[in-house]
Amino acid sequence: MTTITSPGHPPQPPEQPVAPARPVRLSTFRTLLRLYPYAQSAMPRLYLGMVSALLAGLVALAIPQVLAWLVDGPLSDGDTSQIWPAVGIVLGLGVLEAILIALRRWFVLNPGTHVEAAMRNSLYTRLQDLPVTFHDRWPSGQLLSRAVSDLNLIRRWLSFGIVLLVVNTITIAVGFAILISINWILGLIFLVCSIPIWIYGYVFEEKYSVIARRSQDQAGDLATAVEESVHGIRVLKAFGRGSFALKNFSSQAESLRGTEIEKARAIAGIWLWLLLVPDVAFAFCLVAGVWLASLGHLSLGELVAFFATATVLRFPVESIGFLLSMTFDTRTATDRFFDILDAPNTITDPVNPVTIEQPRGRLAFENVHFRYHDSPADVPDLLNGVDLVLEPGETMALVGLTGSGKSTLTALTTRLYDVTDGAVTLDGVDVRHLSREDLRRHLAMAFEDATLFSASVRDNVLLGRDEFTGPSAEADAVLEEALRIAQAGFVHDLPEGVDTKVGEEGMSLSGGQRQRLALARAVAAAPAVLVLDDPLSALDVDTEALVEAALRDVLASTTALVVAHRPSTVTLADRVALLQDGTITAVGRHSELLLTNEHYKFVISSLEDEERRENAREEGSR
Repeated sequence: MTTITSPGHPPQPPEQPVAPARPVRLSTFRTLLRLYPYAQSAMPRLYLGMVSALLAGLVALAIPQVLAWLVDGPLSDGDTSQIWPAVGIVLGLGVLEAILIALRRWFVLNPGTHVEAAMRNSLYTRLQDLPVTFHDRWPSGQLLSRAVSDLNLIRRWLSFGIVLLVVNTITIAVGFAILISINWILGLIFLVCSIPIWIYGYVFEEKYSVIARRSQDQAGDLATAVEESVHGIRVLKAFGRGSFALKNFSSQAESLRGTEIEKARAIAGIWLWLLLVPDVAFAFCLVAGVWLASLGHLSLGELVAFFATATVLRFPVESIGFLLSMTFDTRTATDRFFDILDAPNTITDPVNPVTIEQPRGRLAFENVHFRYHDSPADVPDLLNGVDLVLEPGETMALVGLTGSGKSTLTALTTRLYDVTDGAVTLDGVDVRHLSREDLRRHLAMAFEDATLFSASVRDNVLLGRDEFTGPSAEADAVLEEALRIAQAGFVHDLPEGVDTKVGEEGMSLSGGQRQRLALARAVAAAPAVLVLDDPLSALDVDTEALVEAALRDVLASTTALVVAHRPSTVTLADRVALLQDGTITAVGRHSELLLTNEHYKFVISSLEDEERRENAREEGSR
């Protein structure tokens, strides 16, 4: 019996999301402001770090004023008794400045790491939530570079860049005010000489932002190339194409190198101005200062204080260059981070999901249409009006020529993709009306391309049973039964048995062993509907026969949709559905279709020919 519950009013079919307009490029300030929700909890310590750094800067600016008093007072009067107190004041201010700088580092060190961790968790959660269509479009290297290098940039900017940028800007403003208060003519000369820096800073932002984005995108492409080469190392070695892969990698690395050189040149350009302008300003101020002192408009102590203050300002002025480049790199990293978070999610949970408490397992495809997002407009739908019903407990084999859409049809059951039109229903409920978690608890899939995780055999097989948080008698019983059905007893011969780690993507196992563990994982989930996308293709004939025999017990009480690429797989089914030209053209028993449907006979004969070729290859390899 099926029990269906739904809070509130009955849910309506979710609206298909509209493709977003091309994003508007935000200013650097508005882009960085988007980090505030993540950095909000860290802001108190960052503010304290800024206060500490600002006080350190003000203390440094106070030292020249003590020197001015020392030169114009005790040194001019010959009062040596005041020299040591002045030296003590300067020493005390220096020690205080060092303590404040240490405090600044202590305040800002931890918050940035917490922000980085929160952003990385948010990014990973978003990647898990986004549909398969998103991952079809995005290279994994681009995602990895955002999760690692971009977030590392943001952390360093929050802990270091933003603090010094704010503090040094304020310090420069206060320093200029002090210079003008000492002598407005010299202060004005220093200020006018600084104008080229601000003009070039604006030009630098426009130029550097474009280069920085290109550099980080190319770094992501390079990461993708490395990942593909590592994952495909067996293929590259088998075909002797290592030099070809190296050539492609070197080409991409050279492109990135060229961009980095262009980036370095842009930074060198602003450093030229940041180093040249203060020196030119010093020269002009020295000439003007000596002239004013000779006229009696400026005391020697004031002249010393002016140049000592200007010297203190030298680092804040020069630091603007690398702080600006860090800020623009962070702006680009922030853009790339929000590229992922802003990506539209076309497969979401309904507002008021339906709940099926006791699923019977009736699976139906009702006038299902589907086309991939990048399909040309003049190409017909891959699935073009599929109607098919699987009754509770029935096993349905799905056959068709290569490319007919069998795997795509199975992917619609668990909403890896959503139908373009029509509906897939479970016990009469549109699967889009169920929460994705609930749906995928009732349906389990085993894919032809078996993917395992770098975890133990136990964790891989019990992946769909989140109630088993650790070893237990019940978990062990479910594990052993799933391994028995999948004929995966070989795991007990591994060094640590079911607790053996299978390695990245399970590549330490053979293709057939990976498929058997993937099948065991689907069986262990104990779903109401089991969807098998040719999970036995890598098995030899004898092992396949044993698996099929064990599967019959499971399929006797479970609704199953089995994609068949071998005639022997068809024998598992109660009925067979023929997929042709995007629709189901025939449904019936295997023996009936062989007698009444020419295309079905052609498909089966093609599968038999392929099976004979596989058997011949196996015999030849023995």
